[in-house]
Amino acid sequence: MRQYHDMGGLPAGPIDRHEHESALWEKRVDALLMLLAGRKPPLMRVDELRRGIEQLPPDAYDRLSYYERWISSISAILVEKGVLDQAELEARVAEVRARAEGAG
Repeated sequence: MRQYHDMGGLPAGPIDRHEHESALWEKRVDALLMLLAGRKPPLMRVDELRRGIEQLPPDAYDRLSYYERWISSISAILVEKGVLDQAELEARVAEVRARAEGAG
C-alpha cells in the first residue's frame, strides 16, 4: 500500500530546481542530525529520520518545509528514545518563540 509521502510516478506539478542559500536555522538542523548520527554510539540514525518523516500526518507533511520535517522527526525520535521529554521540548520551544517575538 502506498503511503501519503510516496509520490513516485504520480503527477505532482513542476519542480523548482533552482539552488538557494540555506537559512541559518536549516544549517543548524542539518548540523544537529550530523552530531546525533555521528556519535559513537549514534543517538539517531538517518533511517530513523526517514521513518519519522514518513510517519507525519498528511496535513503536516504538506504544510512543513523540508527542514521543518527533519526537525519534527528529530524531536519525535529523541522523545521516543527518552533523550528529551515532551514537556521539556514544549518549554524550550515556548522560550525560543518568546525570544523571537521580543526581537521582532
